[in-house]
Amino acid sequence: MSLLVTIFDVRISNMVMNVSQHFLLSAAARMISLKAIFSLSDADAWTVFQRLRWPETDGAAVCSHCGHDRCYDVTRGATPRFRCSACRKDFSPTSGTLFAYHKLSIRDYLAAIALFVNAVKGVSALQMGRDLDVSYKAAWVLCHKLREAMASEMKGAVIGGEGKTVEVDGMYTGGHIRPANLKEDRVDRRLAKHQTGKRQVVVAIRERDGRTVTAVFKSEDASTDFIKARVARGTTVHTDEAASWESLRAKFRVRTINHSQAYSHDDACTNQAESYFSRLRRAERGQHHQISGNYLGRYAAEMGWREDNRRQPNGTLFTRIVGLAVRCRVSVDFTGRWQRQAA
Repeated sequence: MSLLVTIFDVRISNMVMNVSQHFLLSAAARMISLKAIFSLSDADAWTVFQRLRWPETDGAAVCSHCGHDRCYDVTRGATPRFRCSACRKDFSPTSGTLFAYHKLSIRDYLAAIALFVNAVKGVSALQMGRDLDVSYKAAWVLCHKLREAMASEMKGAVIGGEGKTVEVDGMYTGGHIRPANLKEDRVDRRLAKHQTGKRQVVVAIRERDGRTVTAVFKSEDASTDFIKARVARGTTVHTDEAASWESLRAKFRVRTINHSQAYSHDDACTNQAESYFSRLRRAERGQHHQISGNYLGRYAAEMGWREDNRRQPNGTLFTRIVGLAVRCRVSVDFTGRWQRQAA
């Protein structure tokens, strides 16, 4: 049983589940709840966070500056503080993590992560702000920090390999041109001269029964070098009939499916990549309604992480995101954003 289950004393029934019941509908998928988090005192919430940050010492402080494990408590306020006996520097449990320089209580951060993992199509900053009773700006930055933690898991990752199959596809988004009211004033939006230049393509590289790598480009043609760098040699690559993927044949065995004739034929398909795009579309239309092109890559990486871990209990996802967040360094893009210190 995971550390999180022990902390919150969640008891999962051992009853025999209906074979036809989906895992996400079972009690085993519910390992953590907002009710359990908000019932914690400040001291208990810090204990939970410390055990998740320093699992190898069961929550005992480890210096964030030099890594020394002999530290002593110098707390004088609500936030725990420690002093390293080796380098003599002070630090807190959030020092050197994505939650450094935090202003909310640690219980609010734990609740935000629980809300984030429970939302299968993502959660908007407006909704997060309302649930936590914080400003939209604070919720927006917090959500992007959690996306940054998710994306760190696949940073530089190479997928595929000998005997493995990878599906590659692209989804164009953005640059919508609203048609004029009167028919005679409408233009052909397919022509280049009428485009806004904001249209981009999210390219998904998805290993079957494996992980998903995403990136954003101006066109599918511009993504081929990225695909070659992130897919291992010996991989069988499945694509659709678009001419953009022809250059992949120089490095991989490529199988093509013509979607005008079939979605899957003779084991050739891109259905798992399409499944990822379906989740991304639902997040865009049902939650965020509009995604800025500047941050599209972050939302794409978030949905890739969610798609890869869609059958995991929410407590496992909670523990993983906290672990990723504390292993990430202080965010360059979002720390001090509203204090005019952002890069």
